[in-house]
Amino acid sequence: MFDCIVVGAGPAGGTAAYHLAKRGRSVLVLEKEALPRYKPCSGGVSPAIAQWFDFDFAPVISRKVNTIRYTWKLGDPVDATLNTPEPMWMVRRDQFDEFLMNQAQQAGAKLQDATAVTGIEFKGDRWQVNTTSGTLEAKYLIAADGAKGPMAKWLGFKERKTRMGAVMEAPHAIGSTAQFDFGMLKNGFIWNLPKAEGFSAGTASFRGDDRTDFNAALSKYAKEAGFNTSGAQVYTHPIAFWDGDQTLHTQNAVLAGESASIVDPMTAEGIRPSMYSGMKAAEAIDQSLSGDRSALAQYTETIQRDWGSDMVWAQRLANLFYRVPGIGYKVGVKRPTATDRLGKIMCGELRYADVANRALKRLGGGLIPGMGG
Repeated sequence: MFDCIVVGAGPAGGTAAYHLAKRGRSVLVLEKEALPRYKPCSGGVSPAIAQWFDFDFAPVISRKVNTIRYTWKLGDPVDATLNTPEPMWMVRRDQFDEFLMNQAQQAGAKLQDATAVTGIEFKGDRWQVNTTSGTLEAKYLIAADGAKGPMAKWLGFKERKTRMGAVMEAPHAIGSTAQFDFGMLKNGFIWNLPKAEGFSAGTASFRGDDRTDFNAALSKYAKEAGFNTSGAQVYTHPIAFWDGDQTLHTQNAVLAGESASIVDPMTAEGIRPSMYSGMKAAEAIDQSLSGDRSALAQYTETIQRDWGSDMVWAQRLANLFYRVPGIGYKVGVKRPTATDRLGKIMCGELRYADVANRALKRLGGGLIPGMGG
């Protein structure tokens, strides 16, 4: 009988387990794959996550990046420097997730990997969790099993809306500049993040229909950019973008990470918000275990206030930007302040709400002559 079972050992699950274990709670993480496992993800992490932990992530930072190159269909380049206190981190998710899980275990959490959850049932005052390795019990559950995990549905939440994304993993290095190309892909953009060995080029569909052939788009991008793609592989995967406020708690259980559709609908940033939700989920369950009956409802409110309220603006911006990316590139991306603002947003120093009105006006002005400010 555990205080809490966390389903999923990604950034949200690992963070939740770490913070619960640090508070002296008995916590078990169930992960269907054997760790370390590959995860389709470009692996860009905001260094802002460091403030939530008392250990150093240095062992799993593959590269630090503070130079960015934007292009429009691989032309019209803009080179920019991130003026954030610390450069962006590039990580490999197999290493990053396992490292985080190791830290949670050192704090006292238990891990059972290569164990899939097959069903859950609430019995009186506890959850019975059926797995491929037998039956377990816990007072609380954290569902952190990702965009396609079944936990949210089993807990009675409405179907997650997912969109498609893809990552090309290539073993050949491309230098130390992150690259973002607009215009080659309808309803989205292509990002290319350098690692110590190789690169991860990713993309996603942010609006409209989801019928893009990502494999072809990424291959065309890499070929036309002149990158060596021998040995490269493309993986497609669903992404759960934030799509308006939703309840994230139920009877003795909460959703965290992509189970909670936490991904930024403008940039597809997912690791930082997932870890934030994992930390807040751990706090809520710790308080609930201590007798605070409103703690889980407050978790929903906290995520809506600290993340969701700003994602409304991110979504509005994305809807317009990806509809008219040519104008967006001209009046937005190419502005000297654009990288500075995006960097600050990804480090939590600035909110979309602070910049969206002006940006929307500028984008709208590009569509309607005389309206731009």
